[in-house]
Amino acid sequence: MSAIRKNPAACDATRTLETVSAAVGTGGRSAPRRRLLPSERERLILDGAVRFFSEHGLGGQLRDLARSLGITHTLLYHYFPTKQALIERVYVELFEGRWRPGWATLLDDPGLDVATKLTRFYTDYADVILERDWVRIFIFSGLSDRYITERYFALLGAKLFPRLVRESRRWLGQAHDSPPTARELELLMGLHGGIFYAGMRRWVYGHALGETTAGGIDALYIADRVRGYLLSLAENDAITQAPSGVPADRHQTPVIDSKLLAGLFQRVAPFHPFAETTT
Repeated sequence: MSAIRKNPAACDATRTLETVSAAVGTGGRSAPRRRLLPSERERLILDGAVRFFSEHGLGGQLRDLARSLGITHTLLYHYFPTKQALIERVYVELFEGRWRPGWATLLDDPGLDVATKLTRFYTDYADVILERDWVRIFIFSGLSDRYITERYFALLGAKLFPRLVRESRRWLGQAHDSPPTARELELLMGLHGGIFYAGMRRWVYGHALGETTAGGIDALYIADRVRGYLLSLAENDAITQAPSGVPADRHQTPVIDSKLLAGLFQRVAPFHPFAETTT
């Protein structure tokens, strides 16, 4: 958290965020207002900034933000001296702060099969991450300076993608001590991007999914995409292991034996990702 500097010149401009009314029940009278703590004022500004940027984009002017909060520009700069300082706090609170340590524990659990791990992870991930402000600010960042998107992808590259590559290779029965190939990463981004697209449909396009839970995306939507991802992995692995099936022309369709394809579908047959596991 950034340090809060003392600025006496801003004191006369703090009335809107310094006080909170408390109704006392009779005659329309209110109890004496109390001064907000600096941390409370900062929180109100930060929450208002998240709402403002999610609606107007990161190019929104701080004067307009201050006006929407009912405070002066001077008071806003008292807490966040620059716009970049405010955006940095938005990233820490909204993006980095939502990362759950328990996700690593789930993905590292040797007692769960890969399909169950991925489905449980992405179901919880979608519930935590894919809400209105998160999705819209992420999109706005990608359309502007990409500061937030690049930092978040760096976080994924450190905490998530290596685990997903490891689990994907485990599912294929492969060693995971070598760097991922470009093809592996593209297939992985197809899975991750497919989950994120559900959030875009809802919060950017205004098109809700056919079935959603109270928290957001239905688990069956996630399970379908996990199965599709694993099938693509196995299909790609089968092509790689059979050079004769790889077309010389990239515009041609790879040839896969029908029996092999049937075996791939069997490997990703419907499962119950939220069933209780036995020990």
